[in-house]
Amino acid sequence: MLLALLFFTAASSPAWICKYKEDYLKLYHVHYGQNSDDCLENIYWLEQAVKADFANPLYACTKITNEEEWEKYRYLFMLHINLKLIEQHLRLGRIYDKSAAYFYDAPYKDEYLRNLKTAKEAYTICYTYWEEAKIWAEKANTGKFRFLILTGIQNWEDERERVSTGSLNYQKILDRELTRLNKVIDDLVAMEGKNY
Repeated sequence: MLLALLFFTAASSPAWICKYKEDYLKLYHVHYGQNSDDCLENIYWLEQAVKADFANPLYACTKITNEEEWEKYRYLFMLHINLKLIEQHLRLGRIYDKSAAYFYDAPYKDEYLRNLKTAKEAYTICYTYWEEAKIWAEKANTGKFRFLILTGIQNWEDERERVSTGSLNYQKILDRELTRLNKVIDDLVAMEGKNY
């Protein structure tokens, strides 16, 4: 009888279905030691969040009391998602990146070049997300929202302010990383025929 009761309880519990942006954002998480699978998992959930619809304002990540707050919330949400996508792609790229090419890397240069190609692809896609983030920051920074601060998501407001003032500029970061990476690739290619 106890076994039947346990089976009935387990069978009748409802499944949790991800349907809205807020649901997918809840699945995003950062591990202490993040490997490539963790980054790819987070990228997947964040990309699903971009495609999904918003939940009812009752289920927003902060308290929404009027249509103006709801509009700004949606802009800040999309800004936050795009910034997190950049962050995850940068983490993924750093897993495959190599800071410099040393003379003793010659025997392994083909493998390093494959890894650097993966890192370059991860860094390059960030430009698309950065352009999106700037658009959402601009929408959330219009005059009608000047004195409207959603205090429940203050960190998103801070991100908007940093993007708007230029203190957060992923364009510079990406340019710097790709310039360095291209130099490492050139140094590895120049090792052709060398063996130490």
